[in-house]
Amino acid sequence: MKMSLKFSSKEIHFLRTESDQDLAGPPEFYFSDLAVSPSVPLENFMQRLGEADIPDDKFLCAVLKVPFDLAEEELEKSSQIFEACFQSLLDKPVSGGATAHIRGIWENLDETAFILAFWDYNQTDTASDLLNALKEKISKDLKTDVLMGAAWFPFAEFRRTQVPANALKAIDHAAFFGPGHTVYFDAVSLNISGDRLYQHGLYEAAIQEYQTGLELNPGNINLLNSLGVCFGVSGELNLAMDTFKKALALSSAEIMVIYNIGLIHQIREADDKALVYFKKAHAVNPDLFEVELTLGQLLLKTGKPGQALPYIEAACQLNPESGIAVRTMAEIFLELKDPDRAGVEFNKAVKLIPSDGAALSGYAQAMLEQGKNLKIALTFAQKALGLDPDNEVFKQRAAAVSSACEQAEQNKAPNIKSA
Repeated sequence: MKMSLKFSSKEIHFLRTESDQDLAGPPEFYFSDLAVSPSVPLENFMQRLGEADIPDDKFLCAVLKVPFDLAEEELEKSSQIFEACFQSLLDKPVSGGATAHIRGIWENLDETAFILAFWDYNQTDTASDLLNALKEKISKDLKTDVLMGAAWFPFAEFRRTQVPANALKAIDHAAFFGPGHTVYFDAVSLNISGDRLYQHGLYEAAIQEYQTGLELNPGNINLLNSLGVCFGVSGELNLAMDTFKKALALSSAEIMVIYNIGLIHQIREADDKALVYFKKAHAVNPDLFEVELTLGQLLLKTGKPGQALPYIEAACQLNPESGIAVRTMAEIFLELKDPDRAGVEFNKAVKLIPSDGAALSGYAQAMLEQGKNLKIALTFAQKALGLDPDNEVFKQRAAAVSSACEQAEQNKAPNIKSA
């Protein structure tokens, strides 16, 4: 899918959010990356699992991880402790059978992480209890919190070979809650996995994750929004709009969805419709940087600098380090015929983003309108033009500043009278 050129601008992007409101933060290491590029240990495990004789084709797969900062001596014996604890699980007799026991396999993913699968249990509750007991015993023996993600088979329409990847996605999900947590693979796990693929630019794979997540939970607003965002950055604007509208029908006050619908309208150059949605988003939450910035920029673009000013002021307060917001503030003052204030703001913008051609050109224009520092203004105007030689505004400003510099030099030259 070809990406629309409209998305090449750093100033235009879709609004996204965490995959779950209760999540505390992303993991340092994403195990789901192994689902994209399997390691040798994971491939070994998957081969063994594929060859295993599993009655009723029913098993539970899990990934467990101990902290990296575990004491060195504890870290060295973690594998031995895991093996001993897992063996104790396998020694458990199957309910109703005198000689039958739980069976399973495991593999080291690295020195701190292990993947396992076991079967021959009668009830899922029994399997969950066994897995929790395993986690608690390892935590006790290593005197640390163990993170765990788990996945069932059968589950939904997933194939047996997909279950280890689901467990990897589940432990990424668990990591968002912090050490010691356990998560069973679900739709949110797929949202997190899709977001990770999105971050790597693997949009088609991300779309598949979001769509699979929606099969598990059709009413998940975050999944719908994430899917719409992925369609949008892939240039599929019609699909993006349809997806956002589905989300809006489920929750009419979801700010990220409202904003993203407005952004689609803006990209399609339907500015009046875009303004309606951006103002709705502002009404839901006036403290969101992206909303205030985009609304202010669009009001400026449509010839309403006075109306744009309070939104851009709010954006600058919400993110004082945003060179784009500060530059937009300066552009507003240029439109309001206040070159002094414009110059102050352009100066800030250039310091924040020295390679911002719009800020450099705007600063040159502000100095021209103030009638001072024309040589510096010419340097800035030429630098901006060098960054974007085809920009007509930059060309006009550079020509105007150059002409003013020449005129200033002529005015300084002494008059030579004929004899």
